Order: sequence, then structure tokens, then C-alpha cells
Amino acid sequence: MRTVAAVTCAVLAVVLLLQGGLGLGENASGPGPAGSRPPAVGGRCAPTALLEPPCGAWFGAFVPHSKDNLAEKVRDYERRIGRKLDIVYTYHDMSPVQGGRLEGQLLTPEEQRVAGEEHLLLLSWESKWWGGTRARQPTWKQIADGDLDASVIDVQAARVKEFGEKVFLSFDLEMDTRTPANGTPADYVRAYRHIHDRFRELGVTNVVWTWTTTGYLEHADLIKQMYPGDDYVDWVAYNQYNYYRCHEADWLSFAETQQATHAWIRENISDDKPLMLSEFGTADDPSRPGRQADWYAQVPRVLKDLEGVKAALQWNYRDPGPHCDLALAGDETWASLRKAVSDPYLNQPFG
Repeated sequence: MRTVAAVTCAVLAVVLLLQGGLGLGENASGPGPAGSRPPAVGGRCAPTALLEPPCGAWFGAFVPHSKDNLAEKVRDYERRIGRKLDIVYTYHDMSPVQGGRLEGQLLTPEEQRVAGEEHLLLLSWESKWWGGTRARQPTWKQIADGDLDASVIDVQAARVKEFGEKVFLSFDLEMDTRTPANGTPADYVRAYRHIHDRFRELGVTNVVWTWTTTGYLEHADLIKQMYPGDDYVDWVAYNQYNYYRCHEADWLSFAETQQATHAWIRENISDDKPLMLSEFGTADDPSRPGRQADWYAQVPRVLKDLEGVKAALQWNYRDPGPHCDLALAGDETWASLRKAVSDPYLNQPFG
């Protein structure tokens, strides 16, 4: 159940919206994104030190882009939904930064540009080297033993520290799909804790540590083994979709994709950490026009009943597997998402 304070803040946010006080709400039906953020209500709805919005939830997305057009693609997405994104999600490997490659560079110039346009960043850092051979892929044991400290971890820690603004950082999202190739569950925990501790030793204080699993309950025992512990995690995140024909599965509503995993996470991982739907989305159903649009229309109502979920990030791209497109399929779906994310619950003040 939501607390009385959270409910009070949400009600006050609605009142301000109706009075024209929230820039995002004012532009929800206009041609482009809002130019301003909603103000905090007497400070009560301002985000916490760990970027948790007390009165609702952030809305974000993974927006397909190349290394030099992230800001442009984010603005294009925002024009279509009629508001600014709160969180922009990007991915990086752990290759050394050399020869002009940006894949292994946290906080690229484009990411810093996006952050400067009033967005939070979720940086997903993966223990692989895209384009490299298997021999160049670091294992969790190598990371835990400090083999990448000088060439990768210390370099990126310095960049994050210099940036100064708080960022969400996730190490090896969906780690429950990466064993045994990357190592054992214990190896993962050691690697995660090593990165966390190394950043702390180097004086990096602007990271919000985000642990991201699939939330796939057939992996439940494995997921529990791979949790680094409350002292190492600020937010718990998970990725659940309505894959439908992508995986020859039944059609699942937004609620059906989220409720069981949410309940399991609360019972088995953390009963009080802020939760993030770090990737959510649905395949289309070509045989039933409008079905994808109807799916997104349910998002605000369901989110309000998922206790502790403080961020939801839409995945607007194909699934990494073949022949599975999870992107928004047409104007009707875009319009549905636009309406859904104009809900005051998903329009929270930055400060």
C-alpha cells in the first residue's frame, strides 16, 4: 500500500496540474516536449538522495541510437510522447577506451549532452567487449581479482567522479542469463562488490547502484544467489515483457507481466528498496489492431498498485533475439503511450 504521504503528494501534484502549474502536463497534448519540469510541492515530492521520487515514479526509455545522435533521438522520442523523459537508458561494454571507441566509455559526450538537457542517466555496464573475441571477454573472476582495475574500472570511475551529477549504474544486467559462461553466482557477487568498493575507494560518491535481473521466476533460486546484498544495492531493477509470438507465448497484460515478479522480489530480495522496471514493453499483435495500444493504456493504473516501483523504462526496440520487434508499432500505440505518460503519477519533480 502507498503511504499517506505519497498519496498526499500525488493529490497535490494533480491539483497543480489542473491549475496549469506543471510544465509537463501543460504540454501533454501539444506538438513537442515540455520545456520545464514540475516543481516540488513544498519540498515534499523532491527526489531523495538516491533519486527516489516519493510521490510517484520516473518515466524513461531505451531509445535506439548511434554513438553520435543520442540527444537527437531522445528529442524525437519526446516529441512523439509530448513530454521529457526522466531517465535515458544506455549500454556500454568493458573494453579499454582507445582508438576513439566509445563503447567502453561511460558518460560519452552525447550522454553528457543529454544529461545537460534535464535527464537522469541509467548506464548499463556489461562485462564483455563488443566486437572482441571470446578471449577478450573478461570473466567475473578477473574483475573480482582486480585484473581490470587499471585499464577499465579506475578510468571509468574517474570519469564518473569528474561528471559530478548522480547517475544510475548497473553492472551486468540480467546476470542470471550469463552463468556459467561468465562464472559462478559467487563470482558475480564478488565482481559486483569489487566494482562498488573500488569506486568508493576512489572517492566516487555520485553513483546510484542499480542491480538489474530478468525477474524471470524460473531463475528464482539463481537470482537470489546473485544478489550482492543490501549494502551494495540502492535500487532493485528487473525486465519483464509481453513477448507473445516472439517466444510463442500467450498474450499477457501489463499487470500479468509485472505482478508475480514484483511480489517475489518484495518477498525474496528486498521489502523496502526502490524498484525499477528497467525494461518493459510488448510485442504487437498484427491480427488484432489496437491491442498494443490497449496494453500501454493500462500502465499508469497498474504502476500505482505496484508498491515501491519508482521508475518504469519503456523498451522501444527489437528483442535481442531474432524476429522479435518490441518497438511501438504505429500512431495508435504512440498516442496511447502519450496519454499514459501524461498521468501526474509519472510526472515527478526533479528538485
